[in-house]
Amino acid sequence: MSIHRSEFERIRSVLEEADADEPLTAREILQLLDAHDEEFESAHRVATVLGRRAQTGEVEVIQGQPYRYQFDTQGT
Repeated sequence: MSIHRSEFERIRSVLEEADADEPLTAREILQLLDAHDEEFESAHRVATVLGRRAQTGEVEVIQGQPYRYQFDTQGT
């Protein structure tokens, strides 16, 4: 049986590996995912996954053009 990691877990693990400690755009995150051979269909999908997690407080969405995403590294 294979272990299926959620899209959020895949994003978080790549950002941890990349030691990303500053807020990133969905496009920047997508580029990191591509560099780590994690397939995502688009920056929009990355934004959707992270936006949903922002509702639980695991991700902070920083308003602006474009939005930036920061993971809660102190609460976990």
